Amino acid sequence: MKKFAVVLSGNGVYDGAEIHEATLTLLAIKKYGADYTIFAPDISQHHVINHLTGEEMNETRNVLVESARIARGKISNLNTFKARDFDALIFPGGFGVAKNLCSWAFDGPDCSVNADVEKAIKDMVSLQKPVGALCISPVLIARILGNVEVTIGSDKSTASAVEKTGAKHINASHGEVVRDPHRPVFTTPCYMLDADIAQIAQGAENIVNAILVELQQK
Repeated sequence: MKKFAVVLSGNGVYDGAEIHEATLTLLAIKKYGADYTIFAPDISQHHVINHLTGEEMNETRNVLVESARIARGKISNLNTFKARDFDALIFPGGFGVAKNLCSWAFDGPDCSVNADVEKAIKDMVSLQKPVGALCISPVLIARILGNVEVTIGSDKSTASAVEKTGAKHINASHGEVVRDPHRPVFTTPCYMLDADIAQIAQGAENIVNAILVELQQK
């Protein structure tokens, strides 16, 4: 049974992990006969957003603690992640990726990336193990690896910013998966497009399946 490490960035689209993408990724992993362990960094969120009003709230929350809500408590600190123990690494999207796992939401292509996130991605790539990213999460891979092909969908401004990291952006639509031609890096747009939950499920299933097909070919 292949083992995925799934990295979350909190709980809720505006300040953490996108819950549909996270849950449907977990479902796809199990549906295709693999297993997963969930991780998140033990850090403070950049801020907390009221998901009803869209306004910032005067409180602080922890990314690991909030991610544990989606994981039903079964979650590990990302600083314990060891690439040798997993077959693949995957990142659901949500603004938490761009606010907590890195500073893309504020600094764009010049963003800093959380040290544990960067190490996890680099360690997997060095072992030629697949790394997947949904929605806005491909910006992590673009910032860390530079010369890599990824997709965030078809938004011109975001695509242009991605290419300023040295990456190449490939336009993609619902459910489409882009694989870098040189490294096992897989990306799909999900909610970077105007999508419904069925299309998110399609994207999650397709990227998980593409990773598993590649693993079976090795």
